[in-house]
Amino acid sequence: MSTEPPPEFPPGFRWGVATSAYQIEGGATAAGRGTSIWDTFARTPGRIADGSTGEVACDHWHRHREDVALLAGLGVSAYRFSVAWPRVQPGGTGPANAAGLDFYDRLVDDLAAAGVDPVATLYHWDLPQPLEDAGGWLARDTAARFAEYADLVAARLGDRVRLWITLNEPFVQLSLGYGTGEHAPGRALLFDAFPVAHHQLLGHGLAVAALRARSAAPVALTNNYSPVRVAGDGGADRAAADAYDALHNRLFTDPLLGLGYPRLPMAVEPGTVRDGDLAVIAAPIDVLGVNYYNPTGVRAPEAGSPLPFELVELPGHPRTASGWPVAPDGLRELLTGLRARYGERLPPIQVTENGCAYDDVPDADGRVHDPQRIAYLDGHLRALRAALDDGVAVTGYFAWSLLDNWEWAEGFTRRFGLVHVDFATGARTPKSSYSWFRGVVTRPTPAGE
Repeated sequence: MSTEPPPEFPPGFRWGVATSAYQIEGGATAAGRGTSIWDTFARTPGRIADGSTGEVACDHWHRHREDVALLAGLGVSAYRFSVAWPRVQPGGTGPANAAGLDFYDRLVDDLAAAGVDPVATLYHWDLPQPLEDAGGWLARDTAARFAEYADLVAARLGDRVRLWITLNEPFVQLSLGYGTGEHAPGRALLFDAFPVAHHQLLGHGLAVAALRARSAAPVALTNNYSPVRVAGDGGADRAAADAYDALHNRLFTDPLLGLGYPRLPMAVEPGTVRDGDLAVIAAPIDVLGVNYYNPTGVRAPEAGSPLPFELVELPGHPRTASGWPVAPDGLRELLTGLRARYGERLPPIQVTENGCAYDDVPDADGRVHDPQRIAYLDGHLRALRAALDDGVAVTGYFAWSLLDNWEWAEGFTRRFGLVHVDFATGARTPKSSYSWFRGVVTRPTPAGE
């Protein structure tokens, strides 16, 4: 970690932390909540690394006021959370479950009272199971159902939410949920999963209209981006890298910004994209959410591979407990690359997730020291500052995550939080990174910036 103080940021820069509903809430059957695809997936033997589920998770359902107090103590100006679709519409259709919305009503009021802006993500992968039974994101109808759900949430919360995010990381839902089956709903369709991409984007566009009819708050979509590093110097390696870049970084951005779909390494079945769809998808957004964790190494595949690329490890980088390479400058590379690719089409950016997992353990006096996380955040904030100095319009940064949580297919085996959670008791203990980040976000802005 640098011995220099962390970089300074402009006045009004939005500082926040992020979580998601299924990873922290628990209360799996409370107040009429329905079943999500992650409930079903987690209960399937062999799907989750430690055999756990998110049915209790961090018990945020019962402890949300304690967590709001942690946010207030951290000094952040915003909190990015997600609304659980099955809590609002247990069956994925029909009227709102008032008791479910009551929870989010209390949460946004408590955030406002603490001086923290509510930033609400509508979809963080927890599709109601009845919609999956009807085809899930492979079915065009799911896009329409998503817009109806967005309308219900905005009707209740639209006067207080300060930023809407329609979808979180649709590439991950496509690739791991429907492509390889490593995430819920566990389908392994490989490149036959293109309708999942299109219907998520269509649902986003329809939801933008629903949100704007109910709320004056700006609207965003959050993508997970990964700079592609070519592992090889042959033409086939470069072609493989281009194919992966189109799939990971351009599929959910080009059409969003009015450029239509890029050339993709997958078949697009006739009739999937209908007249008028691309105009709906390209409804102007106010912010582009950028999640960054690591770059990706790519080379040409072996003969006979069903994929047009092969992912490879990048040498020369330290790794997190997740095995992900730590490459802070990849964030600068990503942000300046987005500006170079999209130019005037690119809206202001907010980094809506950035963080790392390490095996944090309380010491004998109960304190949790996590110097690796501090070094990680420090390095990435320096890279972010470099992108700002290069002229990229970045207006906010959200660390992932406020709490150690239930980490999808890894269960409780990965800790990303600024706050340690004892998963047996639910006890929260701020780590040393919590204090460090508080110092960053509460530092006075220098005069004249």
